Amino acid sequence: MLITFVLLAIVGGIAISAQSSINGIYGEIVGTFESAFVSFFTGAMALIIVVLFVGDGNILHIFSVPKWQLTSALLGVFFIFVMVLVVAKIGVTATNVTAIIGQLFASMIVDHYGWFGKVQIDFDVKRWIGAALMLVALYLLFNDPEASKE
Repeated sequence: MLITFVLLAIVGGIAISAQSSINGIYGEIVGTFESAFVSFFTGAMALIIVVLFVGDGNILHIFSVPKWQLTSALLGVFFIFVMVLVVAKIGVTATNVTAIIGQLFASMIVDHYGWFGKVQIDFDVKRWIGAALMLVALYLLFNDPEASKE
């Protein structure tokens, strides 16, 4: 079962790369805010259909969650906006690796302190090495002599 979730995460990463590419392209045509809006609006419409026909929860429970948890939607909007803006400037690969590094460091802090009610996982040497290797990857991506010829 674990492999299924790992594969789903990989497919999700593929989808994010495709989304970043597509949003970057039409963000240059229709505008950054407009592209982010279209992305969220289209996604919201698709999710309405999924919730109506496949959803297994109760959407009205949204009124019982702590209000700070609703900020996740704003964080998602911010992420899409930044991706639309940045892809056009530094490319899809560098944008996604940079975003992953941000996610990596933030998630390691969340894990280390067990924030948001999650299991506490210490920030050990292996995690430091993994984070350092991601920074090396980013350095290599930004220092690609072929990319600077464009």
